[in-house]
Amino acid sequence: MDARTSERKTDAEKPQRAEARPNEPDPPKNRDTDSRPKDEHKPAPSLIDRMREHWKLTVVIAVVLLAVLVGGLAYWLDVRDYESTDDAFVAARSFSVAPKVGGYVVEVPVTDNQHVEAGELLARIDDRDYRNAADQAKAQVAVARANIDNVKAQIDSQHQQIDQAQAQVDQAKAQLEFAQQEEGRAKDLVQKGAGTVQNEQQTRSNLRSQEANMTRSNAALSAARLGITTLEAQLEGARASLQQAQAQLDQANLNLQYTRVTAAQAGHVVRLSGAVGSFVTAGQSLMMFVPDDVWIVANYKETQLQYMRAGQPVEFTIDAYPDRKLTGHVASVQPGSGTAFSLLPAENATGNYVKVVQRVPVKIIVDHWPADIPIGPGMSVVPWTKVR
Repeated sequence: MDARTSERKTDAEKPQRAEARPNEPDPPKNRDTDSRPKDEHKPAPSLIDRMREHWKLTVVIAVVLLAVLVGGLAYWLDVRDYESTDDAFVAARSFSVAPKVGGYVVEVPVTDNQHVEAGELLARIDDRDYRNAADQAKAQVAVARANIDNVKAQIDSQHQQIDQAQAQVDQAKAQLEFAQQEEGRAKDLVQKGAGTVQNEQQTRSNLRSQEANMTRSNAALSAARLGITTLEAQLEGARASLQQAQAQLDQANLNLQYTRVTAAQAGHVVRLSGAVGSFVTAGQSLMMFVPDDVWIVANYKETQLQYMRAGQPVEFTIDAYPDRKLTGHVASVQPGSGTAFSLLPAENATGNYVKVVQRVPVKIIVDHWPADIPIGPGMSVVPWTKVR
């Protein structure tokens, strides 16, 4: 019974299995699956194995990484010796060109942005009025010299008058001595009874007359000497007048020279405003002038100045010409921050205080400016100062 029962169960299960997948196709046979090696669960190769397998690529990558590392280290070792800032500009002591005298402009031989040498004519003012003033001053000098010559002649004449008065004094003195002797002899004769009283009175009268003549001669000599003193004072006055006239002539000649406005030094003419025919006054600006002597002012942070000293080499580029690399050296470091010398310096002692890194101007002198490119104040530069 057991055997028959098991056969029935087997016969009953067969149709059920066939009914479970009546239309299901037979699974395809996979050659790969069939040919798969028995060690299909073998672990993936490690990184070292892959590097060994691709050793050429590994060597190239290692060489590139080593080169990058060495280059970065060398760059860092080099860059750390430099201090740089983008707050740097070209600076110059530009100034306004103005005449010292007024008048009509008759010539302007320069134009905008033109380079001129020292002493070259920039503008000329009508000089006719100033020539007339110079001629008038020259005439005043001639008059003053003539006055001096006249006073000198008077002094010479006065010396002759003094000599004449001295001679008269000598003559009066001799006559006085003779009259005194005559009066003494007449008085002695009267006392002895050998002479007359009339004769004695006559000699006494002559003596009084010679005394008066002597007094008059001395007075004339004193007056002549006083006259020479007066004439010498007039001579000093004439000489002072000559000096005054000469000073006026010199000033007139200076004013005549001031009609020619020339360049005090080599540089460029910019912002030309003077024109032929315009009337200008003394001190009125005709143009701006930028000297050839220009330098760089780099405003470094105060934390960058620890090793910065005068004389250190500097490399820099100009923003307008980035392909040009120029060299220079540190000339000086300003003893104080830029805000300390500003128009309205900061008052840190009032209100709340917030510490801000200050900037200090550093003057950089350029070794050689290129002559083929225009460079002027205000142009931005980027300097690199080697501090170590």
